[in-house]
Amino acid sequence: MTSTSTPRAPFNRLLLTGAAGGLGKVLRERMRPYANVLRLSDIAALEPARDEHEEIVVCDLADKQAVHQLVDGVDAILHFGGVSVERPFEEILGANISGVFHIYEAARRHGVKRVIFASSNHVIGFYKQDEKLDATSARRPDGYYGLSKSYGEDMASFYFDRYGIETVSIRIGSSFPEPQNRRMMHTWLSFDDLTQLIERSLYTPNVGHTVVYGMSDNKDVWWDNRYASHLGFEAKDSSEVFRDKVEAQPMPAADDPARIYQGGAFVAAGPFGD
Repeated sequence: MTSTSTPRAPFNRLLLTGAAGGLGKVLRERMRPYANVLRLSDIAALEPARDEHEEIVVCDLADKQAVHQLVDGVDAILHFGGVSVERPFEEILGANISGVFHIYEAARRHGVKRVIFASSNHVIGFYKQDEKLDATSARRPDGYYGLSKSYGEDMASFYFDRYGIETVSIRIGSSFPEPQNRRMMHTWLSFDDLTQLIERSLYTPNVGHTVVYGMSDNKDVWWDNRYASHLGFEAKDSSEVFRDKVEAQPMPAADDPARIYQGGAFVAAGPFGD
């Protein structure tokens, strides 16, 4: 699927953290039209800059001084960096907890006024799949990863209330080329729809701290985006075209978390180190 949206006037310099990750690699391509210079950062190795429109900065988000240098000179931040799966708390702590603080504190010091925070559906993962949620639903994280994203949303709220830094927290469902299982039929977010959602999050004025569920126009959804309607996000894709392929898979057992909880298998990951 190819995006047909026309990018708006580009930012001078956008920062994309987590640029070596799965979604980071996708956004490296798709965010180029939105910036004169796209600053790409990760702790992992990145391909060299392809031209004068890219900058490569290796940065450990747990390193406060390095993050402050990373944010210097950028106009907005796409914060997709950090551990993206359930892991022991000690592994989550540096990038996902300290790292999100370092990003916001650097944004404050360098006058950056817009952050797009890659939150996650795992901040509400312990809800059952027959429950309908909106942005006002109490968070129910399903693990240390979900806890870190819940903390990031609180950080975003605090930095808006205290310092006026605006954030759109995108509770990403499942953003892959196609849904991989029955649960993802509900949570799938196409790359085109993710791109449009980021565009709307960058350019919509007066977002304060907006929480939006990142999902495509799927047939059966668990989430209601009424409180993010000001973004004007209208998903174009749907998981429905993959239904026959997905439903050819064996049905999970009745007690499988992937069939019960919105967070799927994350609710049962760990404990670690026992």
